[in-house]
Amino acid sequence: MIKPSIALAAVLLAGCTVGPNFTRPDAKLPTAWCAAQCQAKPTVPSQTTPAPINAVWWTSFNDPELVKLEERVADANLDLKVASLRLAESRAERSITAADQYPTVDGNASAVRERASANGVMGLTGALAQPTDAATAANGTGSGVVALPSGLKGSSGPAPFNLFQAGFDASWELDLWGRVRREVEASDASVDAQAEARRDLLMSTMAEVARDYIQLRGTQTDYAITLDNLTAAKDAERVTRERMANGLASELDVTEAASQVSAEKAILPQLAQQEDETINRLSFLLGQAPGALRAELEESKPVPPTPPLVPVGMPSDLARRRPDIREAEARLHQATAEIGVAKADFYPSITLSASSSLQALQFSQLGNWGSRQFSIGPSISLPIFEGGRLKATLNLRKEQQQEAAVNYQRVVLSAWHEIDNSLTQYSSQQQRHDELAAEVQDNRRSLVLAKAQYAAGTGSFLQVLDAERRLLSAQQDLTDNTTQISTTLVSLYKALGGGWESTYPDSTDKVAISTQAPRS
Repeated sequence: MIKPSIALAAVLLAGCTVGPNFTRPDAKLPTAWCAAQCQAKPTVPSQTTPAPINAVWWTSFNDPELVKLEERVADANLDLKVASLRLAESRAERSITAADQYPTVDGNASAVRERASANGVMGLTGALAQPTDAATAANGTGSGVVALPSGLKGSSGPAPFNLFQAGFDASWELDLWGRVRREVEASDASVDAQAEARRDLLMSTMAEVARDYIQLRGTQTDYAITLDNLTAAKDAERVTRERMANGLASELDVTEAASQVSAEKAILPQLAQQEDETINRLSFLLGQAPGALRAELEESKPVPPTPPLVPVGMPSDLARRRPDIREAEARLHQATAEIGVAKADFYPSITLSASSSLQALQFSQLGNWGSRQFSIGPSISLPIFEGGRLKATLNLRKEQQQEAAVNYQRVVLSAWHEIDNSLTQYSSQQQRHDELAAEVQDNRRSLVLAKAQYAAGTGSFLQVLDAERRLLSAQQDLTDNTTQISTTLVSLYKALGGGWESTYPDSTDKVAISTQAPRS
């Protein structure tokens, strides 16, 4: 009988776990990324390949300055620090929930001075009655109440007395139905979701740094092109004035040439503003004051080129790579576990309680064996009428699980569309780049011919100005397209989930908040 009793006790203590168990959902992704579209344009310079994605994708641009920025953003970005603190909060909440699995033990001690009222409840019970003779009480002719000690008798009722007590209380709610275990499971899933949310923020922040950096280089390239065109326009104005002085050009030609110089000058402030704003965005992403990165970024450099091969991985790995998909899965896990918590509330709860203490009227007697007292025993609580609250809570948790399941499908489908669009855009922009490069060359030749005809007197100066405008527009379009190709590649890397494997600070160090304005 001993072994069956031990087994029964173990079963009662271990209990069961009500509610559904979580099963990882099927992402239902394709076997390949837009195979037909990717293979239909084999002439683009930068081709995609199913090789595993490069976790440190920013190094593929071969730009040391970009690499330095990416290496600093994880430690410096304030949004990431906030996300780290939120993750730490989530872990602390998980520890609070897990504490319900264990007994609670509290120590207590007190020293009070009391006086019981002769006219209160104690008087009604006869506890303060004072029999005149102990033998009378024993023979049944008295009140039957033991006389108070002489030290507690006063002339007008009970006298004040001291009461000393020290001991401990313990309680443990048996998790027979797995309610606490489901709560811990839900908390674990919540921690996972918060960690994935931070990874997603890290990936988005690193992609934003790369996009802003590439746009900065594109703006600087436009600025350099505009300066070259301004120099050419000034030269044209000078030559036109000389021709007018020699009677070979009209005042209208000079006015048109001066107008072209003014038009080129008007572009420069706008580009300078864009450069300042982009540097400020990068400074903010790295947790620095406006303009803090100007010294290291103001030198003009070309737009980072794209690599000849871009690894895009396999669709089957996407659910493990993209943090937003992993977060949605964790939220579904959390919602599933919370159904078990709601179901467990329908069942009775059993709590084991115990207390042991020493109590005495005199402090010197507190350690005596006769001063001991204790209590131990179980208590049970069974929901009988809750006004439909428990059933409504269970229905709510089931609906929340369905919502989380649909949201998971939405996130996966959105990721699929994002990747497909990025791949298509990356290929089409490269083809457009070839056409724009050819257009620049054609416009450059047209400008040379227009200038030659004007110098020979067979062409008008308006033809020269028109050729200059078309060349400037084509050059700007080519620069913008080059920038778009690189930024689209950044978007593609982000859509594929590249970069989330990177390490980032996991500390919960408090961030110092300064109320002083930054120095300019």
